[in-house]
Amino acid sequence: MSQKTTTAVLYPNSKVAAEVTAYSERSSTALPKYLVDYHAWVDENHEDATYMVSNLQAQSLVFFARAFGAKRILEIGSYVGYSAMVWAHAIGADGKVTGLEFSEEYAKLANAAFEKHGVKNVEIVVGDALQTLSSLKPEEPYDLIFIDAQKSGYPSYLKDILAGSQPGSANRLLRPGGLIIADNVLRRALVADGSEDNPNWQLQRHVVHAEDDLVALREFNTALASNERLDTFLMPIFDGVGLASLRD
Repeated sequence: MSQKTTTAVLYPNSKVAAEVTAYSERSSTALPKYLVDYHAWVDENHEDATYMVSNLQAQSLVFFARAFGAKRILEIGSYVGYSAMVWAHAIGADGKVTGLEFSEEYAKLANAAFEKHGVKNVEIVVGDALQTLSSLKPEEPYDLIFIDAQKSGYPSYLKDILAGSQPGSANRLLRPGGLIIADNVLRRALVADGSEDNPNWQLQRHVVHAEDDLVALREFNTALASNERLDTFLMPIFDGVGLASLRD
């Protein structure tokens, strides 16, 4: 007798996974051509293009923003501006996106892309988000905060978000009921299974600070799930997406 469990083997091999991804892209609301083209350009011209979300994940971000009715979005980690432009597209010209980016070089590329494509509702703040996040004093709180920066900083980002979003406080970061979306919270599944059974175990042995990142992500996931102010769901898709809604 078969029995349902919470464990699902989604794809039996990489070919099927690729076919499912392509099919899912075609079966979801399409991104504008300029976004797809910019993603392809970055992918072809930058060795660190893996810092970007995929086009399919971008489609999911558009869905979340629109379904949630977000108009003000804070992005922690903007790289060269692809996901910021995705958010800007999702919320429309009357919305506002603020991006925090450590690298001046990446920020320049992002701003050049915004200018080229007529994106006028994104502002990039250059500096280490471990400092710039806590110094933000928005006139209106953000509806949604997207975390996709250095993984070792995730626990600090969460602390700063919660500290800056106290009930009744002026210039709070995240509004009551606001949404937090955190990317890469499973880190090639190593956060959940860092044993040699995970084929990615060998890869992470050669990555600088990889173990520190895993420790930080586990701390972040635990903090997200255990905080009484948050309702949380970790989605085991892409590289792991953590979702949390601020209750107060």
